[in-house]
Amino acid sequence: MWKHGILYLVILPSGHWSRWSGEWEYSSGARAKSNGGGRWYGEAMQVLLIASEVFPYSRTGGLADVMAALPVALVRLGLDVTVLSPWWQSLQDGLQGAPREVWRGSVARSGRMVPGPVRVGQLDEAGVKYLFLSTPDFDRPGLYAPDDVQRFLEWGRQVLPTLGSMGLSFDLLHGHDWAAGIVLAHARVAGLRSVYTVHNLQYQGRWNMAEAAIWSGLPAETLPAVEFYGDLNPMKAGLVFSNHVTTVSPTYAHEITTPEYGEGLQGVLQERLARGDLTGILNGLDVERWNPASDPDILPLTPQYGKAANVAALRAEFGLDAAPILSAVTRLVSQKGIDLLVGALPEVTQAWNVVVLGSGDPLLEAALKGWAQHPRVRYVSGMNEGLAHRLYAGSDAFAMPSRFEPCGLSQMISMRYGTLPVVRETGGLVDSVPHEVGFRFAGATSGDLSAALKLARAEWDDKPGWQARVRAGMALDFSWEASARQYAEVYRRVLEG
Repeated sequence: MWKHGILYLVILPSGHWSRWSGEWEYSSGARAKSNGGGRWYGEAMQVLLIASEVFPYSRTGGLADVMAALPVALVRLGLDVTVLSPWWQSLQDGLQGAPREVWRGSVARSGRMVPGPVRVGQLDEAGVKYLFLSTPDFDRPGLYAPDDVQRFLEWGRQVLPTLGSMGLSFDLLHGHDWAAGIVLAHARVAGLRSVYTVHNLQYQGRWNMAEAAIWSGLPAETLPAVEFYGDLNPMKAGLVFSNHVTTVSPTYAHEITTPEYGEGLQGVLQERLARGDLTGILNGLDVERWNPASDPDILPLTPQYGKAANVAALRAEFGLDAAPILSAVTRLVSQKGIDLLVGALPEVTQAWNVVVLGSGDPLLEAALKGWAQHPRVRYVSGMNEGLAHRLYAGSDAFAMPSRFEPCGLSQMISMRYGTLPVVRETGGLVDSVPHEVGFRFAGATSGDLSAALKLARAEWDDKPGWQARVRAGMALDFSWEASARQYAEVYRRVLEG
């Protein structure tokens, strides 16, 4: 059992969450309290975060970035944090080195899983313990696959038995998105408290109940609560069985209680909101990773110097003319609204160069490849980390015409790199892009995007006004500290509730 008792006097200069006689309190300095028996004691709040991917060990999107930064920020507040994710095969050759195996055993399985051991590996970084749970179905190349629902339901049912066999326990579990939902259902059955964070309600992991119920290993009496139009819904499991639900921005927390954004689960979320159990916490940004002054992929960039040099370098890289550069780094899916940008290109290219980096929908890829013949349009298929950094630093404006956006990190990065975002007013884009910095529009149409870009181009022509926006954007604080404090407060409320 990982219990790190802290003997008094406790000196924690950066602050610390501790349990004092059953209550959790935050201390910004030294604290001492008697337990009534003449001994002085305290315990760090022990939290297990569960997610399908964690940067830099595994990554396909923003969830991995959150799981890289939030645990470190919680540790800095004094919490004892462990992160659990699958032991993907690619970890064997990861940049951080392969996890060291700390446990191997056999846990009851069901369904079609091939025979093989259940293993747990561990890495330690920045005060965080990273555990990687391997089941046979994760011992293959790549990350996600068509059989992910079965894999994660089978994986999720192994979590608590495996941790128990290892002698580990935690004060609270914090699951992220549908892949962790089934773990929280098992946690509720076991009497454990939990928090569930929705990063994107659209992806729910649904599968027909007849098969999924067997894979999940849930008791029969719990199945009605996770049923959704004849399917087992792991997202609903997290929403129903956790003690508190959070989302990744305040505006998205409101949006998902409506039919437009609720993906059929708005009734469940309305109930949680009415009980005071739904909270929106804006994601932070890893400001050490995304630091324009020291980013090795770009020319040094600060509010005082470097922007013009990065713009010139990007212009030369793509052979663009003197018009301002609008970029997008994105998945090409309906959510991101890139079809709105494609529809606006006839008008937009009269005033802007456009560079898009991303992949996804074959029809959108084909459309962008066709437009790339235009002298002011460039399209790069796939994801390229170095190029993404150069686009953030070397563009003048950044397009995010999302139909919905739970939080979004690209708009925060672009502002930090002196690039002004042009965003649709939805979700975290509302909460993070001030009117005095970026350009916001309401309608999910190419015409609304074109109108916003027309205003942006007029502002670009007004150099003092544009530079004032750039400086204001680079001065915004998107570090994780404030968000981590909000999560720690939610944890406290759950544990004392």
